[in-house]
Amino acid sequence: MFENITLSFQSVWSHKVRSFLTMLGIIIGIASIITIVSTIKGTNDQIKQNLIGSGVNAVVVSLYQDDYQYDMQYSPVPSGVSVLTEEDREELLKLEKIESVSFFNKRSWADNVYYQNTAYSGEVYGVDEYYFDIYGYKLSYGRFFMDSDYAENRKVLLIDSTVCQNLFGGANPIGETIEIGEDAFTVIGVIGQSSEFTPVINSLSDYYMYMDQSGGKMFMPYSTWPVVYRFDEPQTVAVGTASTDDMTKAGQVAADYLTSNKITSSTFSYRSQDLLEQAKQLQEMSTSTNRQLVWIAGISLIVGGIGVMNIMLVTVTERTREIGLKKAIGAKKKRILRQFLTEAAVLTSLGGILGVIVGIALAQLLSYLMQTPTAISVPAIIIAVVFSMIIGILFGLIPAVKASNLNPIDALRRE
Repeated sequence: MFENITLSFQSVWSHKVRSFLTMLGIIIGIASIITIVSTIKGTNDQIKQNLIGSGVNAVVVSLYQDDYQYDMQYSPVPSGVSVLTEEDREELLKLEKIESVSFFNKRSWADNVYYQNTAYSGEVYGVDEYYFDIYGYKLSYGRFFMDSDYAENRKVLLIDSTVCQNLFGGANPIGETIEIGEDAFTVIGVIGQSSEFTPVINSLSDYYMYMDQSGGKMFMPYSTWPVVYRFDEPQTVAVGTASTDDMTKAGQVAADYLTSNKITSSTFSYRSQDLLEQAKQLQEMSTSTNRQLVWIAGISLIVGGIGVMNIMLVTVTERTREIGLKKAIGAKKKRILRQFLTEAAVLTSLGGILGVIVGIALAQLLSYLMQTPTAISVPAIIIAVVFSMIIGILFGLIPAVKASNLNPIDALRRE
């Protein structure tokens, strides 16, 4: 086998231009496939990251009425839905894939919130002590909530950098007072997420899908929430997982538990926000539009294989006397067959390797010029090289069989 490979390289090198032109179809086909697959993988990874974010493996489990998420802001406290307790948290932590649990209340569009004469229209949360760990918040300055803030129902707030900029112009807000309805709250800290993440926006539809349109977020202790809003208001649940892949399962088991144990009305249920499923649907849309391009690029591999078969037939004709001489001194039919199959496989494998290099370069160039995400797929590279070798064997089979079947006497007589 090693001798056949050595002879194959010698043959390729002795006809460099012809060999390169023969490999060109393989190079173009493999390069096209690598480029397309890299673009598909990069786009799919970007979709997943845009939806889920960076470094936060949290699933939101919300209350639904029929098929619609129940809006606590504009609807009464639902009948037949119990508030969550510490016992529920302990039970949820026992479920599969769940690492941490937080209960919180939320107003997506807060009204009657003012700092001096400036109105605030962002989000207001009532959170427990576990919320900030699940979502990876860190303290910019000031302090986090303490146990006494929860125990004494203190009217204190944590705000994010957006609120700090919008209401205070970026100045230090610690100690300032924000009015929520008729109650005055004191700002005690400014927080931000540990992994600041901004979705990549490539189109107007991406902007509307991914961009956060809120005016920021402010947080109060969950025990203070009823002072401003309502008592007995069911909470939303944030479930933390060890990895992104666990999010779907964790959300499902949490929603099933809450629906079974906290709801007595048939019209209500808890459902998880399955971002992985949303990402999967968007990825399938992206992949389906590019799959046809892969098949079209695959046609060039067939064309390249035909080119290999053609050049190998020419090679057999050129080396008829050599084949006759080898058979005359005892070379068996299988040896001749293996020699030409090896040469065809080496030729296409070289084309496959060059195609991979060109494909990676094209993918990076496309990413730079078009500002589109790409991600090199190692399995695709391996498959591409192996596939090119298989093409060489398949399309080199006919010339190899022809060579092995030559009559040594007729081959030696041929000019």
